[in-house]
Amino acid sequence: MFSISRIQQVLQAVPRAGFDQIVERHSADRFSKGFGCWQQLLAMVYVQLSGATSLRQVEAGFNAQPQQHYHLNARCVRRSTLAEANARRTPQVFAELLQLLIAQAGRNARKQREELLYLLDATRVAPHGLEMKLHLLLEADSHGVAHASITPGNVNDITEARKLTIESGATYVFDRGYCHYNWWHEIDRKKARWVSRFKRDAALNYLAERTADPGIVRDSIVAFARRTPRGGHRNLYSTPLRRIEVQRPDAAPLVLATNDLASPAVEIAALYKRRWQIELLFKWIKQHLQIRRFVGRSENAVRIQLLTALIAYMLVLLLKAGSRFKGSQWMLLAQLRHSLFQRVRTEQSWWRRRRAELDHIALVQPLLL
Repeated sequence: MFSISRIQQVLQAVPRAGFDQIVERHSADRFSKGFGCWQQLLAMVYVQLSGATSLRQVEAGFNAQPQQHYHLNARCVRRSTLAEANARRTPQVFAELLQLLIAQAGRNARKQREELLYLLDATRVAPHGLEMKLHLLLEADSHGVAHASITPGNVNDITEARKLTIESGATYVFDRGYCHYNWWHEIDRKKARWVSRFKRDAALNYLAERTADPGIVRDSIVAFARRTPRGGHRNLYSTPLRRIEVQRPDAAPLVLATNDLASPAVEIAALYKRRWQIELLFKWIKQHLQIRRFVGRSENAVRIQLLTALIAYMLVLLLKAGSRFKGSQWMLLAQLRHSLFQRVRTEQSWWRRRRAELDHIALVQPLLL
């Protein structure tokens, strides 16, 4: 009985028709000489799932399973060909594929819950002397990436944040690196909730005091005191907002800012505490996927490897959700890493037949004495 391999299970989530349309729209397979974008995607996803740290490892590991290539619509990988494709082929193909996977995961998340909680942050990656920055918007409950972008390291976090499409009714949590009053005003205008931190020198007028919950030092309704806080830039945020001081052991109180004037302060504090999920995601990606050791040195190759790392993350996440795997995402990745080309169902069927044969032999053996 034929069954697909584990790597085929992972790749089933790739919308192949949509991917082919992206490739055609960018004419990305022009002059590919048989090693097209699909072959490149397979090789780079293999890099992430197998933990390969060099082109030689990719070539040796992937080519060791030639009998599996037919069903993957793949061919043997040559390291020089993969290196050239990563250096010259547009990363936009993989960026748009990532967006397709994000949309697919987003539809699943919206079916499961009414209000979405998004966590926003960025991390630096410095391969081979390049300094890049990876910006992520994480859907907190599903752990799915809702938006991703890659920029040079000197791009300010708020510059990328202002490109986001704000979703009405959602909640956005971010640290004070995203302190931009007019952007906060834009989120509020779109009927979304935000939770962040005030800067220490924020000029505020205190309008009212609320009864402080346990663990809350102070809960105040405030408004910005200045309409032109810096360099003549006009502050459009004129409506009241909320300032909450959260008690911390052995540290100064944490001063939170939010446009939610109704929810209990402890709930707002709990929302900000969940921001650590995206810090843990960055740590997880750096530990378990290949974004520290790169198989190419050019900026183009680095962008492709970062994008395919996120693609691999989303593929494993979708596989976990679809298969109802009970363990953690790391446990699923560990299983995949050591069984990428195994056909699990075929092997399980063989062992069941072998067990039945042994049971039958044990049953009739006494009759032969």
